[in-house]
Amino acid sequence: MLQELSHMDRITQLQDDIQLVTIMSSTIAYLTSRANFVQVQRRDTDHEAAQSREVRYAGANKKELVTDLIVKAKQVEYLIKSLPEPEPEKQILDEMTVANEEYIQAVAPSKYMHAQITGVLRLMFEETETALAEKPPSLSGR
Repeated sequence: MLQELSHMDRITQLQDDIQLVTIMSSTIAYLTSRANFVQVQRRDTDHEAAQSREVRYAGANKKELVTDLIVKAKQVEYLIKSLPEPEPEKQILDEMTVANEEYIQAVAPSKYMHAQITGVLRLMFEETETALAEKPPSLSGR
């Protein structure tokens, strides 16, 4: 039971990490589509210097985002590797077949007894009804 909970915790953590990686990937795609392309020939002006600082900060933020994405991807990979191996389907199906056969064998005597008891009860009720139908009601005060 404890091991199953541990596996479920890993699966939940894996789902959370995959969602986070998806968000980070979408962010990178957005940043790539909105990227400010720098001109090849630069002129040194105050305006361009300010833009250059913004580009450097944005570049640093992008690098940090990519680093975080790589770390998270490695965590996801580790979580996937730590999950238990799935059991082979054939083995599970064979076990289910054996369990079903055992169930059928266990239920068969109960069905047989049920049929016999039902037959005896029907016979008893039929005899009682027949006896009551043949016997006239008594007129005595008892």
